[in-house]
Amino acid sequence: MSKVVLVTGASSGIGKAIATFLSEKGYIVYGTSRKPKSKQDFSFNLIGLDVLKPETIQKAVGFILDKENRLDVLINNAGVGITGPIEDTPTEEMRNAFNTNFFGAIDVMKTVLPQMRKQKVGLIINVTSIAGYMGLPFRGVYSSSKGALELATEAIRIEVKSFGVSVVNVAPGDFATNIAAGRYHTPVFEKSAYKKNYQTNLDLMDAHVDSGMNPIKMAEKVYKIINTKKPKTHYKVGGFLEKLSIVLKRILPDKWYEKLLMNHYKL
Repeated sequence: MSKVVLVTGASSGIGKAIATFLSEKGYIVYGTSRKPKSKQDFSFNLIGLDVLKPETIQKAVGFILDKENRLDVLINNAGVGITGPIEDTPTEEMRNAFNTNFFGAIDVMKTVLPQMRKQKVGLIINVTSIAGYMGLPFRGVYSSSKGALELATEAIRIEVKSFGVSVVNVAPGDFATNIAAGRYHTPVFEKSAYKKNYQTNLDLMDAHVDSGMNPIKMAEKVYKIINTKKPKTHYKVGGFLEKLSIVLKRILPDKWYEKLLMNHYKL
């Protein structure tokens, strides 16, 4: 019997790549978008869901259960990017990032878990970020929101294990997607104390995304996790240096690691 999969944030980028790949592998895939357009052509079912609106989460999950009577896999991918010096970034935009990247993901998990517990089997894959393993300059809010989801994943994984439900996270590095166009950029204010350094790093971030990996790599990793009998807690998908940065943070003194980051970001 084909597994039923829900992928949030599936209208573009990594989410679309995952949903397309899994549907081609024979899974019954429901992807979500805040505003699905009927004219768009997808190989999977695209339905409406806004992680900031719990009633739309309930409606989407209810729709899937009415159709399929089960839900085997949740891929919690919906998220937003945000850049800017923490001092200059509007607190309202920080809250929006956390509401989407952290609380939104939590609300989707809370909605699917009763069904997975009822089935006594299920898999939740939270898409976090390699940026969530470290506080990156001018991406501190994004790093924090993804880091929070990493820790919540560790906790809820333990809480639901006895019900037959597995929870893991996959942390991507830089991928060639449209995330740079969709993220909130704090303006480079003319009188900001951070003007020069922030502008330099905005250019650097966009270059990293443009030269990033193909999103199909994330789809392949997710497919492998789904077919792993006992999945690990943490997975990383990125370039050698991105993965190495996590290892170095673990083994280097804080001052050395901070110096490496400052050199990398030309600070």
